[in-house]
Amino acid sequence: MALKVKAKESLIKIGKYADTYRYVMVPELYMALSQDKVIKEAALRSGISRGVMQACWDAAGEVIKAWATEGHSVALPGLGTMRFGMRAKSVATVNEVRAGLITSRRIIFTPNTELQSELAGTAIQITCIDRNGVEVKRVTSSDPGTVEDPEQGGGGNGDDEGGSQNGTQGGGSEGGSEGGSEGGNSQGGENGGE
Repeated sequence: MALKVKAKESLIKIGKYADTYRYVMVPELYMALSQDKVIKEAALRSGISRGVMQACWDAAGEVIKAWATEGHSVALPGLGTMRFGMRAKSVATVNEVRAGLITSRRIIFTPNTELQSELAGTAIQITCIDRNGVEVKRVTSSDPGTVEDPEQGGGGNGDDEGGSQNGTQGGGSEGGSEGGSEGGNSQGGENGGE
């Protein structure tokens, strides 16, 4: 199964490419799966009854919530870890330090290497949409997770899907678009970081 991505031609308002149209890639999200559907599928795959799976799911959720809110980094089997994080303002003196400086409290998820490898090896299907909302191209590929920098001489030739067609920068199967560096890529925005 391939991950779906939209490359939409958008007017860039700030930065190096301000006031120009560029193709910016964003993930196309699927519908959210309900807890019931996840439990039913897990019960089916494990051979455990649905009621037992529901009890295990509820117990694991309570333990994870309790430990994460106590400040622990909690392992999520087969997925990675989650932990407490926050954003806060800095102050010049110790007398100014107070809880009100914390602007947000968050849960940070860090995927394990197996999940990261699986994601890096998953095929990508890109649908290119121009500024008028018309689909102009589809690109399907396996993405090794590398990003070529056309400004460093890493772009493809004009005949392949990763290269340019008429001197413009092409989005392509090897991640050659600069849409990610302009904020269109989900990796930096979705993963969060501190």
